[in-house]
Amino acid sequence: SHLDHTLSDHLNAEVVTKTVETKQDAVDYLTWTFLYRRLTQNPNYYGLTGSSHKHLSDQLSELVEQTLSDLEASKCVAIEDDFNLSPLNLGMIASFYYVKYTTIELYSSSIAANTKIKGVLEILSSASEYDDLPIRAGESGILEQLSKHLPQKLGSPDFNNPQTKANILFQAHFSRMQMSHDLDSDRKTVIHRSVRLLQALVDVISSHGWLSPALAAMELSQMVTQSLWDRDSPLMQLPYVTKDAVARCAAFKKEDGECVESVFDIMDLTDAQRNELLQVTPVQMAAVAQACNQYPNVELTYEVVDSEDLHAGSAVQMVINIVRETEDEEDLAKVHCPQFGKDKEEEWWVVLGDPKTNQLISIKRTSFMRKTRVKLDFTAPAEGEHNLMLYFMADSYMGCDQEYEVALKVLEGEDSDEDEEEDED
Repeated sequence: SHLDHTLSDHLNAEVVTKTVETKQDAVDYLTWTFLYRRLTQNPNYYGLTGSSHKHLSDQLSELVEQTLSDLEASKCVAIEDDFNLSPLNLGMIASFYYVKYTTIELYSSSIAANTKIKGVLEILSSASEYDDLPIRAGESGILEQLSKHLPQKLGSPDFNNPQTKANILFQAHFSRMQMSHDLDSDRKTVIHRSVRLLQALVDVISSHGWLSPALAAMELSQMVTQSLWDRDSPLMQLPYVTKDAVARCAAFKKEDGECVESVFDIMDLTDAQRNELLQVTPVQMAAVAQACNQYPNVELTYEVVDSEDLHAGSAVQMVINIVRETEDEEDLAKVHCPQFGKDKEEEWWVVLGDPKTNQLISIKRTSFMRKTRVKLDFTAPAEGEHNLMLYFMADSYMGCDQEYEVALKVLEGEDSDEDEEEDED
């Protein structure tokens, strides 16, 4: 009976699935809803001046017109000849991730080519999905006190605003702050909703073709899952590892002269060295070992198909083979993330980009157990030599991302000679 409040998102989804392809289809769609039954039963509530067929028809037509106008303005739906409907990229992203169209519109209008993690967090916190976050009596004062201890200061914050509260809870989550039961419950709501919101944000940024903010959003996904800041040591992902233990690891020199900085470094130590640096009980050490076994140890190889015969403007395919080294497949894809508050399965982004121009060339999201193959399709850049980067980014773990330099030699476009001949004629 309250479908009119969320009709935009419903209609957008129906346009994407091609259930609704015209304005008339949208009106017909509404006649099959409970809202249509309630219109006749309680016309005054819905602002109808009567309950005749004409009154109903006019009301539905006006509702559809206004809703589709909003979707068109947000660039989620295209209206052709003032009648036919077709989905646009932003609308498809909103439908795929079950994200409100207003959130997708916000993403598209707010993100910029040079947006850093702080800006991405502010945009994420402003999502419409957090509109219903409660501000309890007296809670604004508590939020104000929390905000004073956060690394990222808020500009002119309204502590009665749900989006401000979401930003504060995100930062408190990264800082692993202790909170009241009610605030901790809200924190879990905020971070659990953020998973699909971040995935949608990455897709929106990718549609703009920007590399830097896309990588920042991926790093933010890692921070959300592991409850850490991007500057924190990856060792803090392991259970019972304290900041004092991280300091001892940073001061310790391995045989190669390097410090102990990563989870892989911990795994390479002897038992005696691990005991000395971590200083945990045998039971706790067993938990550390289990978390280390779950930590992804992945090898990646890639090949550019027909790399010796690339022509400007032609279609190019890159094949990426990904293999995980593991001895135990049990709970392989299950992420060790006790601060997250519920089970989560790991996923990855494979990204090809040009860091010099901040251009995101191709991207795919994947999940796998032991191994997988990913194909990236893109258009060859202009003639010349290009140094691109292939990024393998986790959505749940910090410290295991990989980067590879991809050198491409692109020849002159195949149709250039034909164009010259045509010009001569």
